[in-house]
Amino acid sequence: MNILNIILAIGFRLALIVLVLRDKSVQEVAITWILLMMFLPVVGLLLYLVFGRNYRKPKAREYIHAEALRRFGEEISPEDAKLLFPEAVPDGIDPFFRTQARLSLACGEGNKVYEGNKTEVIRSGVRKRELLTRDLLAARESIHMEYFRFSADDSGKLVRDILIKKAQEGIEVRFLLNNFVARRIPRSFWKPMKEAGVQIVRYTSIKQGLYLFLMRLNRQQHRKIVVIDGRVGYMGGMNVSDNYFNLWQDPPLRIEGPAVARLQASFIDTWLSCKGTVERPLGNYFHPVKPYEGGKALQIVTDECDFPWPTMELAYEWMLGNAREYVCFQTPYFVPPGSFLAALKGAALRGVDVKVMLSKKVDTPIMGPFNRSYYSECLEAGVQIIECDGEFNHAKTMVADDYLSVVGASNLDVRSFSINNEVSTFIYDRETAMDFRQDFLKRMEDATVWTFESWKESLSVKDDIASRFVRLFYREF
Repeated sequence: MNILNIILAIGFRLALIVLVLRDKSVQEVAITWILLMMFLPVVGLLLYLVFGRNYRKPKAREYIHAEALRRFGEEISPEDAKLLFPEAVPDGIDPFFRTQARLSLACGEGNKVYEGNKTEVIRSGVRKRELLTRDLLAARESIHMEYFRFSADDSGKLVRDILIKKAQEGIEVRFLLNNFVARRIPRSFWKPMKEAGVQIVRYTSIKQGLYLFLMRLNRQQHRKIVVIDGRVGYMGGMNVSDNYFNLWQDPPLRIEGPAVARLQASFIDTWLSCKGTVERPLGNYFHPVKPYEGGKALQIVTDECDFPWPTMELAYEWMLGNAREYVCFQTPYFVPPGSFLAALKGAALRGVDVKVMLSKKVDTPIMGPFNRSYYSECLEAGVQIIECDGEFNHAKTMVADDYLSVVGASNLDVRSFSINNEVSTFIYDRETAMDFRQDFLKRMEDATVWTFESWKESLSVKDDIASRFVRLFYREF
């Protein structure tokens, strides 16, 4: 018992030193951890080791991505390097938004702007299922797929059976499984895939080493990516399940063109970091693609907690700080970090039309109080809060100033900005932005648009206290 007390005392003091030395921007979180460890030393220390560590360090990135960094360095030709790695922001981008593009490029060496892409913003799950099954059945070389949530319902079985069929035809099929989210799916669901030759890798596994295992107990592989033959790509917020394909709102993006190479590189990087194998040289998975005439300029932005900068948070804060007319967000989960919340309110206070659209119906009951705990201060500053009626709105989009649109997996919350692996596509195109804005305004017609006064009148004392209480516990967990 004395030895255990000594170990706990040493661990507690080391954790306190780390917390005190943290950046000022996260000291409010440090106080929470200090209080937790003071009152619950054993539990608090264990929780800190899993949930409280800061992995946004160069050494963490070099360790986690070591195999990918080595193989991309050795196996990518100069021609492929031009396709994958940074160049100057193209002159075709509106001069005002080049700063935004350069910011995202500086945050991640692969966040290149690609011109000449053919895109479709998919407005329904039925359309996603139709397009995805068609493209999967047409695969001739490889299928790379990762989803945060992949259900064992009719939609999941449909996609699974196509992957089995293609693997039996000799197509390379790789499936990155978020095993924590899929933990309730029986092994019998995955067994036919493995027997057919589908390579399945778990994002979190003790076999990857204790360091990675502890790190990934909290963070999630939240991306939704499909790459077919290195030529067709899907991304966005839509998972594979009956709810997403049949009921919920969530517009994914289908891409053809040079930008697909970025999705391919992202998948391979994560696959290798999860100890997956790629037998052929990596250059075989990248193909020179002629840009489509009149195609869109896309910047596919990846974000991970071991990258040096919180890319999506900085990008959105830039947009809020520089928008001239309006910024409209859709998000299912709204638990913003302090700097983003300040930028949101600051934009509204200086006269920018700032709107945040959420869903009145949420898929996780606790998220309702979390989301609503921020309504009062946002509404008081002039931010418009819109709650959609009907089925769950899982969309994660942004549109600003009739030019920049974003489709992605990132929510407006601490987990997406600082913990999870995310991917988003920035679309620099007026036609696409106008389409997003019109869709947003149309959804407002059948939604509740709160004002500060109407919200305060509707808020009971019980709900107000509950919202303030739950807000204390989301920032790290």
